[in-house]
Amino acid sequence: MEYKRYLITAALPYANGPLHIGHLAGCYLPADIYVRYLRSRDRDVKFICGSDEHGVPITIRAIRENTTSQNVVDLFHSTLKKSFENIDISFDIFSRTTSEIHRKTSQDFFLRLYEKNVFEEKETEQFYDVEKSIYLADRYIIGVCPFCQYDNAYGDQCEKCGNTLSPEQLINPKSALTNSTPIKKKTKHWFFPLNKFESWLRDWILVDKKDKWKINVYNQCKSWLDQGLQPRSITRDSDWGVPVPLEDAIGKVLYVWFEAPIGYISATKELTDNWEKYWKQKDTKLIHFVGKDNIVFHCIIFPAMLKSYGNFILPDNIPANEFLNIEGKKVSTSRNWAVWVDDFIQDFKDSEDVLRFILCSNSPETKDFDFTWKDFQDRNNNELVATFGNFIHRTLILTQKFCNGKVPVFSEDTLSSEDRVIMEEIVNTKKIVESNIELFKFKNALFDIIELSRKGNKFLQDVSPWILAKSINEENNNRVIIDNCLHICLQAIANIAYYINPFLPRTANKLSFLIGTQTTNFQWDYCGKFNLLSSGTLLPTPEILFRKIEDEEIEFQIQKLKGETHVK
Repeated sequence: MEYKRYLITAALPYANGPLHIGHLAGCYLPADIYVRYLRSRDRDVKFICGSDEHGVPITIRAIRENTTSQNVVDLFHSTLKKSFENIDISFDIFSRTTSEIHRKTSQDFFLRLYEKNVFEEKETEQFYDVEKSIYLADRYIIGVCPFCQYDNAYGDQCEKCGNTLSPEQLINPKSALTNSTPIKKKTKHWFFPLNKFESWLRDWILVDKKDKWKINVYNQCKSWLDQGLQPRSITRDSDWGVPVPLEDAIGKVLYVWFEAPIGYISATKELTDNWEKYWKQKDTKLIHFVGKDNIVFHCIIFPAMLKSYGNFILPDNIPANEFLNIEGKKVSTSRNWAVWVDDFIQDFKDSEDVLRFILCSNSPETKDFDFTWKDFQDRNNNELVATFGNFIHRTLILTQKFCNGKVPVFSEDTLSSEDRVIMEEIVNTKKIVESNIELFKFKNALFDIIELSRKGNKFLQDVSPWILAKSINEENNNRVIIDNCLHICLQAIANIAYYINPFLPRTANKLSFLIGTQTTNFQWDYCGKFNLLSSGTLLPTPEILFRKIEDEEIEFQIQKLKGETHVK
């Protein structure tokens, strides 16, 4: 099917803390790469995100810091938005779920399903803190993990061993608010009958999407479906969240797992009056970029919600990444085992593209991947500096030295077989990069571009213009060979600027300046050609693209990771 427009969403980050590199690698950087590529192809695309502001971790943080939940989300919505801007994540909108438009959209969604008699109403027993006179959400309950005996496990998950839990599984459960032993008390809630969609989901995912979705996503969905789906409560007792819009639901709010993904719809409404084109017309391609922990919500629960509502399109793909661990350990924000994006930007000035490069090259696309500071240093120094940057800098320096800083004349009649091979590589790289991006293989696409620079380095070394320049005379054609060699390398750089733009946008802009094109309009149709530069164009003074990272800087980061104990 030919799509007229694209709707790209990235998982809504919790507004209870700053942005770390695991967040970026999980979904935001892959989504941004894909969106920048679509824009370069002049596609009609909307890139949607916003902060998720109604989760239990937010209220827990507010209690811990003796402030209000609203103050917490106001602070971190602003913090997240600025961090995304600093690292060049190019959302069309970064909205928030405390907005009035989101409240109304999610309540209207609930009422539509309620009026269609989709929900099941049940009375259940839940943990209740008598001292605070409050029902306790899973995260408000702590106790001993039955699997690893960790004595501070939450009622939904043990942060030490990673096992998913329910409050009933905890040994000696306590209220996180008062440290008292909670009682069980009856309460009424509404449930979404996910089990009734199991047959349809099995056909839609296990048949229709089998050869289209990433294997890690498909396998996780299959595991959930094979275990059998159960009704899920879509409401909870709380004073923080979107109120359930029913007269007999005082003190109840929409559960965040139900309400948050509707944030994609409300944010699109906020962005454009034509929002229905992107959510209800079948010639729109909807793609959710999420992390590993959001697969079930976006692949199973949200599609069932959309199907139940009617007249919404369903996601075409959900290219979720796995987890990015740090120095052999799972990221833990509570223990400050994380690399914070803002800290990185402060410690490594003008290195935003370096971080984008490292996270893409280490992307956990199908399995968990381990970020280490030593690997960060090696990739920067060996791939960005010694390969990619070296090819570009050498070419520009040699052009200054042997061609008076101008793009030399190109003589097609005297091309060698080696010239023709590298010219073919320059053109073919476009097709390879394009194919990998469209298959969501961003790591491979990035390596393809680095490989072109590596081949360019070898070509430059094989021709060795600096040696030929020692004996330029009428008896040889060394002048033509030098000019052709440098012209080919400069055309390679011009194309690389287009290829690298979705991945490293600042680098693309700098390359454009260094080769004299000074364009910020990296339209994909323009590249993969050998006429991007005109002979005689005067180039500016060469500049180094990337600097070498020293051992002392890496040691500082390792000690910082191990030694800092304050909670972000």
